[in-house]
This record gives sequence, C-alpha cells and structure tokens, in this order.
Amino acid sequence: MGYAFLGILLTLAGFIYWKYYYTYSSGNRYGLLQKFSHKGNLFKTYEGEMILSSVRGNYNVPLASEKFFFSVSDQNVAGQLMNMQGKFVTVHYKEKNGAVSWRGDTKYIVDSVKVDQ
Repeated sequence: MGYAFLGILLTLAGFIYWKYYYTYSSGNRYGLLQKFSHKGNLFKTYEGEMILSSVRGNYNVPLASEKFFFSVSDQNVAGQLMNMQGKFVTVHYKEKNGAVSWRGDTKYIVDSVKVDQ
C-alpha cells in the first residue's frame, strides 16, 4: 500500500513538473508591441500582445500579421515593456506545456526584451 501511494505521488509530481515548469521550447520573437498590461482578479500578472509581421506597408505599418500573446513574471522585464508600447521589439521567451494562474495567462513566458533601433 505504501509503495503504491509513493508511486502515485511521484507520478503526479512528475506530471505537474512536466506540465507547468518544464521548458518545452525557447526562442526569440520580433514584432510591434501592441499591448502590455498588469491584470487579474486573484493573481495580478503582466500580459502582452505583439503583432508579428514579415510584410510592412507605408510608414512601417505591419500588414500581413499574426498576434503573439505572452506573459511576463520578472518585474524588471515588465517595467521595460511598460514603456515600449508602439515600438518594434525582440523578446526572448520560454514556452511551457501549460499555464499556471500566478505566472500568467499564457504558456509563453518572456524573460528579456530589447527595442529595435
């Protein structure tokens, strides 16, 4: 009975680690920072939205685009992003297998940012 319980507990702990803390992928995204906010009912998290585009029209406006939604858990990175709305930025992200409410709404966690000069 004790070994079965221990086995179930270890399996559950392994699943929780894999689902919410294991980094599935990481990389960079470049685009126009359209929105960045601090929101939430129980847990306040930093959430952002970028427009990713490979085609730009007149006045550097993105045309054919898709949106990239992300969360930020580091307050220093969040402070940088608060002042970069409307600018083209490159963010480095880590993709998790799932989102936890105290870390953010998305499975993409941004850990650094730089503005395009």
